[in-house]
Amino acid sequence: MAEEEHSETGAPSFLSCATEVARLLDLGDAAGVPEAGRARHLAHAARKSLLARARLPEEFFAPLMAAAVYDPDPSFCLWFVEPAVYAFGRRRVMTALLDYLRTGTDAEQAGAKRAWYCAHVPLHAHRSPAYAPGGSRDPAMDESRDVMDEWFKTIQRSAT
Repeated sequence: MAEEEHSETGAPSFLSCATEVARLLDLGDAAGVPEAGRARHLAHAARKSLLARARLPEEFFAPLMAAAVYDPDPSFCLWFVEPAVYAFGRRRVMTALLDYLRTGTDAEQAGAKRAWYCAHVPLHAHRSPAYAPGGSRDPAMDESRDVMDEWFKTIQRSAT
């Protein structure tokens, strides 16, 4: 069911999320790839292109977060989280994941928990052209202590 277009609840699948990111990047739909591996193929194709961009348009944010949350493999959701952190900032990414944790379905909450770990990716100026010349970046984009505190409070509330 992970590769179907939609689950029984009407939530998007990982394939539909990866397809949307690939569409935004104009990578095509990988129609020649067997359906069982299409989502991972699209994710792999998107990764390099996403990291190579100094900026991502606003329209990329929600699809990147959805793809990270719906990616069933915790080893690979980084492929969507990392470029989002570079382009939109750690604070915004963590806030989106916190929203999934608070209001999402059980599957979305589980996906947000997987992606949360990736949102702590170390940032390096040589890794992304999202940094200004000289390796600078607005520190407010990555200030996330308060969001982390809210994350842990939400986790504690849901455990009781």
